[in-house]
Amino acid sequence: MMKTTIQKTGRLLSGMVMPNIAAFIAWGFLTAFFIPTGWWPNENLAKMVGPIITYLLPLLIGFKGGEIVGGNRGGVLGAVATTGVIVGGSIPMLMGAMIVGPIAGLAIKKTDAFFVGKVPAGFEMLVNNFSAGILGMLLAIGGFLGVGPVVESLNALLAGGLERIVAANLLPLASVIIEPAKVLFLNNAINHGILGPLGIQGVQETGKSIFFLLETNPGPGLGVLLAYWMFAKGSIRQSAPGAIIIHFLGGIHEIYFPYILMKPKLLLAVIAGGATGVFTFSLFGVGLVATPSPGSIFALMAMAPRGNLLGVILGVASATAVSFLVGSVILKMDKTLVSEQDLDMARQEIKDMKQSGRGPVKKIVFACDAGMGSSAMGASKLRNKLKARGLTVEVVNEAIENIPKDAQVVIVHKNLLQRAKESSPLAEHIPIEDFLNAPAYDALVERLAAAKEAAPAQGAPSAEPVEAAPAKAAEAPAEGKVEVLQKKNILLNLPPMEKEEAIRMAGRLLVDSGYVEESYIDAMLQREADLTTYIGNGVAIPHGVGEAKKKILKTGICILQFPQGVKFEDDLAYVVIGIAGIGNEHISILANLATVMEKMETVEKVRTTDSVDYIHDLFTSNK
Repeated sequence: MMKTTIQKTGRLLSGMVMPNIAAFIAWGFLTAFFIPTGWWPNENLAKMVGPIITYLLPLLIGFKGGEIVGGNRGGVLGAVATTGVIVGGSIPMLMGAMIVGPIAGLAIKKTDAFFVGKVPAGFEMLVNNFSAGILGMLLAIGGFLGVGPVVESLNALLAGGLERIVAANLLPLASVIIEPAKVLFLNNAINHGILGPLGIQGVQETGKSIFFLLETNPGPGLGVLLAYWMFAKGSIRQSAPGAIIIHFLGGIHEIYFPYILMKPKLLLAVIAGGATGVFTFSLFGVGLVATPSPGSIFALMAMAPRGNLLGVILGVASATAVSFLVGSVILKMDKTLVSEQDLDMARQEIKDMKQSGRGPVKKIVFACDAGMGSSAMGASKLRNKLKARGLTVEVVNEAIENIPKDAQVVIVHKNLLQRAKESSPLAEHIPIEDFLNAPAYDALVERLAAAKEAAPAQGAPSAEPVEAAPAKAAEAPAEGKVEVLQKKNILLNLPPMEKEEAIRMAGRLLVDSGYVEESYIDAMLQREADLTTYIGNGVAIPHGVGEAKKKILKTGICILQFPQGVKFEDDLAYVVIGIAGIGNEHISILANLATVMEKMETVEKVRTTDSVDYIHDLFTSNK
């Protein structure tokens, strides 16, 4: 339970810090270059260092913490509450921001929930604005009178204790906690929650801090990987060089964690290496000016102030050497052979540890640029797979910018993965290439099914999530209402053409039927230029995104059949579906598409049929 709580805390802290890491690095460069002990001291430019650490960074963290918990309104109140904390203390209030930001988000979330259904029509904006304003005032006062002074007192207590540890030359012993914590994915709570704020305070006082080096030193992991490269056998040995490059040069430390889990005795190697590195850093009196993120050797060198570069490099080298020596002895004495299967099992254990503490999966979100095309079909397909296994998980589709804050799993095209991570930093992200045929769907379903079966046996809360939100079926058109898919907008036996021409043809049908404005066609072409709309099984779904949604007058779909295919990147699309979706009226058609196009015999018939009625019935059936 404690480990789970710490992991959740670590993810929350990481979610507040990592989206703002560029601001920390910018502050670090300003500090490294322009303060009196920097590379190029400049009194005028150094004036920016204080305001950034005192005001900007805490406000960014407070806003992000509030936004994660309570959306944009939570972010605003998180910043307001952080202002009170800043004014209430005399030190950089990063820790204070990490406390009050999420509290503010939770407060506005609960307040908004309280007023649901209780506000008379016409008074919604008044209640929303004044409730947030009053709550923001109270949070700012609480931060000023309570959180700020308390955090400052705790910080002084903790800093005093660490100063005594440093004075007694006991700081290397921190590796006994830090190195195993990294493998257990508890490092975020330690690094962002304790070491980072203390390091920043040290930079303000001396222009550098050793605390930035305690967790980020790549030497211990490098030593273990080198030991595997030298003394392991078979495929494990062959995998080590690639892992070394990713870890040491790329800064992705978790690449070496499975190698530790295969032989847990190697924890002794990374502990010894880490302690040696810290001792070397202390011996040379070196530090960094900001957290190096990611923990690459290049990042460490970039964050080293003038006169500290050699000591930092020697600390990394000594940690590598000791970790290598201890790791080599362990590997040579341990005659147990390890295989590629053992490495895969260790990687799966790492994955399981990363996901532990998230609780039962209650919401899965398919995200794409528009949230109305490929993501809708992917959501429908996964929803059917979950239903077949008796799992009732809420599966929705959204635009990337609108991913709900309570999303636990986000499925997204691999090319949009980074944007999705920025939009939902606390969620698990699953990248895919094909929304119709992704092996990740089956893997996710199996994982959820296993969790459901295991939870009761372990005495844990049931893994069965809340009731799913079914796909909303298209309503039968009322009198005078235009159908989402009209038979006149189904064109068959079209000759081969360039994809741009096919997209223009689909867009023209949408325009002529009154679904969209003329400029929507250009938006469809731009979407295709940014990221292909081919989704697999011979289907492409061109549509506009972003601002183009304002050009949609009403929901509509058109279907174009190309028996010989239209080339989309390296694939042939035999069915091109133009989409203009406002609400959920088109979702049932896309749900049918995801179902029927799963069978290759159906795909072939759709590609070759001469019957408009067949196509129309196939995609509009409510079965």
